Amino acid sequence: MRRVPFSGLPKLLFSATDLVHLELHNIPHSGYILPETIATCISTSTSLKRLVLKYESPRSRPVRQSRRPPPQSRSVLPTLTDFSFTGVSEYLEDLVARIDAPLLSYMSITFFHQLILHTPQLAQFISRTPTLKLNDQTIARVRFSGLGVSCVLPRTRTGSKGLLLGMSCRQSDWQLSFLLQVCTSSFPQAFIQTVEHLYILEDTHPRPRWQDDIETSHWLEILHPFRAVKNLYLSKEFAPRIAPSLQELVGQRATETLPALHSLFVGDTQPSGPVQGDIGKFVAARQASDHPIAISSW
Repeated sequence: MRRVPFSGLPKLLFSATDLVHLELHNIPHSGYILPETIATCISTSTSLKRLVLKYESPRSRPVRQSRRPPPQSRSVLPTLTDFSFTGVSEYLEDLVARIDAPLLSYMSITFFHQLILHTPQLAQFISRTPTLKLNDQTIARVRFSGLGVSCVLPRTRTGSKGLLLGMSCRQSDWQLSFLLQVCTSSFPQAFIQTVEHLYILEDTHPRPRWQDDIETSHWLEILHPFRAVKNLYLSKEFAPRIAPSLQELVGQRATETLPALHSLFVGDTQPSGPVQGDIGKFVAARQASDHPIAISSW
């Protein structure tokens, strides 16, 4: 269902015990369903494999005064493998505190814009889900667009299944703030610390609206948690954004960010352009610090 306010949904779900796919897209505020109601309803769907729960606006959120504490026991969804959510973090927190999904292999989360990301229940839910953990050869993809930002942590280098965290917003400073909170928060750290292949991409349709006053230190703060990255890939559109930050990593600072890096792949740029010049300073500093980097066109 899409944009359908369906007040009879709980009664339907209680009777649909053999339901396999449940997809609710762009749920209007008039169709808001309490997270504890959803958790109770799907607990009887022991064949449920795919759950999509996407709200239309941030108005659909739990009332703070009526939010209940997490229950002592949780409902187990034994066959759920795919879960996609769009909404506010408070809603997701109340939902995942009430369910377990031991076979979940793909989780896509898109939050509406919020200044502070606080998701302890989500962290615990992921820690209880062994199939979301990454394999030894890990990869991360960060993608900026005119609609929002996302960070994808797939379970394998070539596979698409894994964990996606994103925020829907147009302002570039909000996108950076969200990404910094994701990279420094507790629950993705177990994933980020093992990432060896990091891709940073910028969509052209629609293209992000970058602000001129973004400090170079913000990019370095985002890169800093990726201590195990060996290969860094920068798209042609994104490279000019981060290159001035990399040129600051000289002297004693040469290896304080991305210490394991040995290959840098840059989207097609002019050999004598400012991007290559800034990156060249970073490469020279790593060479001088006895941590050489190979730079290639990507």
